[in-house]
Amino acid sequence: MKRPESPQPVTMTEAIIPIASLVVLVGLSYYLFGDAGAGGPNQVGLVIATMIAVFIGWRRGHTLASLGEAAVASVSTGIGAIFILFAVGALIGTWALSGTLVGMVYYGLKLLSPNYFYVTAAAICGFVSMSIGSSWTVAGTIGIGLMGIAHGMGLNPAITAGAIISGAYLGDKSSPLSDSANLAAAAAGVDLYRHLREVFLTSTISMIVALGLFYMVGRPGDFDASAEIYAMQGAFHISLWLFVPLILVIVLAVFKVPPFTAIFLGALAGGVLAVCVAPERVIAFAAAKPGVPEWLAIVKGVWLALASGYKASTGNAQLDILVTRGGMESMLSTIWLIITALAFGGVVEKCGVLERVITPVIEKAKSAGALVASLVASIVATNIVTADQYIAVVLPARMFKTAFARRGFDPVVLSRAVGDSATPTGALIPWNSCGAYMAATLGVSTLSYAPYAVFCFVSPLLTIAIAYAGLRMPRVAPGAAPAGNASASAVSAADAGPSDPDK
Repeated sequence: MKRPESPQPVTMTEAIIPIASLVVLVGLSYYLFGDAGAGGPNQVGLVIATMIAVFIGWRRGHTLASLGEAAVASVSTGIGAIFILFAVGALIGTWALSGTLVGMVYYGLKLLSPNYFYVTAAAICGFVSMSIGSSWTVAGTIGIGLMGIAHGMGLNPAITAGAIISGAYLGDKSSPLSDSANLAAAAAGVDLYRHLREVFLTSTISMIVALGLFYMVGRPGDFDASAEIYAMQGAFHISLWLFVPLILVIVLAVFKVPPFTAIFLGALAGGVLAVCVAPERVIAFAAAKPGVPEWLAIVKGVWLALASGYKASTGNAQLDILVTRGGMESMLSTIWLIITALAFGGVVEKCGVLERVITPVIEKAKSAGALVASLVASIVATNIVTADQYIAVVLPARMFKTAFARRGFDPVVLSRAVGDSATPTGALIPWNSCGAYMAATLGVSTLSYAPYAVFCFVSPLLTIAIAYAGLRMPRVAPGAAPAGNASASAVSAADAGPSDPDK
């Protein structure tokens, strides 16, 4: 076939090839390398899939320059997420150095029961996320401590991560402070609080299901944490002062300080706390050259924790494993994964791959249930292909808006389905920025925790079930404007696409 001089729509076969290539290559990577695939092999697969998409786009008349610009523009939308990852790495490093992580684990071991730990972890994260509206902040602060407590109790890290993520995404989906909830409402043209009233129903049911399952898998029997507690007391200065950096981050998040700023200030607070409560530990960690002034050794120790993380040498192997972690450097593989995934998403979006695949799906959806199921499937596919939660909110909402309007559905039906699906499912995809972040922050691979992230997959399934059952599917009378429409400016902002991530 002769290459056209101007861009032409891709055929269905051409649209499927890059998507199929991505799935096959990443699947092969996991088969050959397992969880280690996220350290490089997955990224190679994504680059190859991107080159396949570039070739198809070039065959359909796009210039290599325009496809390159699309990849760069897509990657630029992830810059905010990348900086948040750096901040979280720095925070983990200084919180390990200061003893904040150990303090969270210490009091957790004393106060929490392993019999109810999973359900308690999900409930705590759910409460905090509803207060601040940020799943990433919850996972990067309280989630880290809960993972440490689970380690001390000998509990399953994958189930723990699933419980943390389930609670964290409750607020990301349902809190008025959540950026993704605001975006879902604006993309569908619905008043925010009307949207939240609808998703509150599905969120509540999904969370009840999640809490019930986490209660059932709680480990029975007594647990003696005295040995772990004694080791922590011997190696760290345990006191409530260790919670100052955590409280600072939560307060900043409540006041809607941007996540990077809040988390990095929390990291700096951890460094200052380390200097105040354990300067000798900071100096020992710095391993400064002889003759270096003590204050410079302290600066080096905190700086090293921010950059490369803390490496403990307490003499207790289990405790060293718990607190040897963090640093911006630890996030580089995850950032590499996000960059390659976003580049692939930018190219396939430029080629019109998703539009070509989704349009026939919309046309074949005859019933209300089929229409909502098609929307959810399209959202999941967008999360897979573009690796970005915000694109998965805006793009399918934009494409399905006319179909929902033609069927006479109130726009809140569209916004609820988008909110129930786009936000939580991103955390289930290894190369999506959300899934990559959770895996890097909690130290558990996405495929390992995904079966236990109950809230994240019950929520979209529930919204499909409600549609098939014909429940809460309000319609608009012909010629009448739907109640509570969002302002035109909000809709325009949604149609323009996402800006900097604010998880």
